[in-house]
Amino acid sequence: MWLIVDSGSTKTDWALALSAQNYSIIKTAGINPVVQSEEQIRQNIQHELLLKMHGEGLCAESVERIYFYGAGCIPEKTHIIKNVLSQTFINAESIEVESDLLGAARSLCGRKPGIACILGTGSNSCLYDGKEIVEHTPALGFILGDEGSGAALGKAFINGILKGWLPENLKQRFFEERHLDMASIIEAVYKLPSPNRFLASCSEFVARNMSECPQLSDMVEANFDSFICKNILPYIDSVNNSLKMQLNAVGSVAYFYSAELANVVKRHGLKIGKIDKGPLEGLVNYHFNI
Repeated sequence: MWLIVDSGSTKTDWALALSAQNYSIIKTAGINPVVQSEEQIRQNIQHELLLKMHGEGLCAESVERIYFYGAGCIPEKTHIIKNVLSQTFINAESIEVESDLLGAARSLCGRKPGIACILGTGSNSCLYDGKEIVEHTPALGFILGDEGSGAALGKAFINGILKGWLPENLKQRFFEERHLDMASIIEAVYKLPSPNRFLASCSEFVARNMSECPQLSDMVEANFDSFICKNILPYIDSVNNSLKMQLNAVGSVAYFYSAELANVVKRHGLKIGKIDKGPLEGLVNYHFNI
């Protein structure tokens, strides 16, 4: 059995795979070696993953290979994940730990060159040559960057309802649904933990109300336009054949606003490629050479 893993800061999806067509998925809490200690990660795996595997009649000793893609899996931190996995899955002959961005690229592009993007709570992107990431624009997080993300979209939306360039009835509807007012929004953004997640949570409201408010569609497209201008166009300038490559994206924002993303991509003379909500199915296919 192989473990193919997509891990973020809030949740981790583990594919327990016998083949590309025969696998089950177990969900656990997020794993990020930048913000968690080795012991915290070990406890997460032992108390969640192994218990759930046992409940499905599976044992750690049956795992032969592990492909782990995760947030925070920078070169300086990958040894933390490898240590925990090697000590937990003692029969695993091969353990590969890579960044979530390389996971997105392999999931979306397979073994072909292309532009791969993550558009979810945050955003990221790279130019991929079919094997490795060859160009990468720094994401910089939701304060300094993350254009195109749910957090950036939420920031624009909150700005619009509080400053008045979005309709008053939209603000009142949002306040009523979320039980919020200006003071509680300011507190959520500037005082409470995880303001990026709070901002990104506004995306669901935006999606539901786009048909009634054309300004929201314009706002979504402006968010994607900023992402492409600041993150994708540098790849076009650095590689002559990038114009022939497709822009592929994974993540909830890319998935739920795929029409708006396609509009903006085409306006920039680029081609839209694969859009997936998550990378796991593509990673299973990649590693089983489908």
